[in-house]
Amino acid sequence: MDLSRLMKKYSNGEIGINEIQREISIENIGYIGENIARLDVQRETRRGCPEVILALNKQYNDLYEITLMTLQKTGLALITKASQEVFTKLSTQLKQEGYMTETARRGTTILVSAKELTLAENSPQIGIICAGTSDIPIAEEARMMAKAMGCVADLSYDVGIAGLHRLLPALRSIIEKNVEAVVVVAGMEGALPSVISALVDVPVIGVPTSIGYGMGSGGIGALTSMLQTCTFGLAVMNIDNGIGAGAFAALICKRMSMIHPRKDDSLRTCSHGVVS
Repeated sequence: MDLSRLMKKYSNGEIGINEIQREISIENIGYIGENIARLDVQRETRRGCPEVILALNKQYNDLYEITLMTLQKTGLALITKASQEVFTKLSTQLKQEGYMTETARRGTTILVSAKELTLAENSPQIGIICAGTSDIPIAEEARMMAKAMGCVADLSYDVGIAGLHRLLPALRSIIEKNVEAVVVVAGMEGALPSVISALVDVPVIGVPTSIGYGMGSGGIGALTSMLQTCTFGLAVMNIDNGIGAGAFAALICKRMSMIHPRKDDSLRTCSHGVVS
């Protein structure tokens, strides 16, 4: 449904309120099969966040039909947490059918669009930092969700506290890029988000990952560590919830860009920096 088209027709007196309500109610849900799925195809219009397709425990044919319906209704589909087999098969099939596909680095997330998704240089920017190479798949979830919402990400991977000096170039980069929020992904003891939130003056979104062993197995250690932070400005997502972190950061950045457009950064009053 093209909401702007409906509003234009209404302003021209071509349709009334009842017709608008009817069209919106019809288009609000995309039905798949017999009680297989009901897609919230107006989520992006209503919330600023697109519908995301969780591939876990879905049969391939159902996942494929859900993806196609999402593409037909919105022009964009984001599929996450697919098995490697499904990841390869689905991305290949969609590409063969003419859709533009982008697959996550070392991950199982696929971003599909009806036309090439390009972002302008002055698009809102977030920072994404992850502690270890094993955390990259979750960081990539955040990146692709932010991209689906129109935000550019400045990436710094494998800069965990075991070699804290590696963090300095990452901090310098997000300061220079003037990002409005930073997603920090970490497993094991999950200390990195607290360190970063103590050094920057923008919101930090911590994402604990299920990377760990012993008492930290399954991400519980990283989660409890982040929740007990003594720094301010750190919000914590659930374990492995890169999608939620990317959405949260993108909403912050898009809102700030409305207040202070990036084309004129001189109007911005926030001075990003680190404690020396």
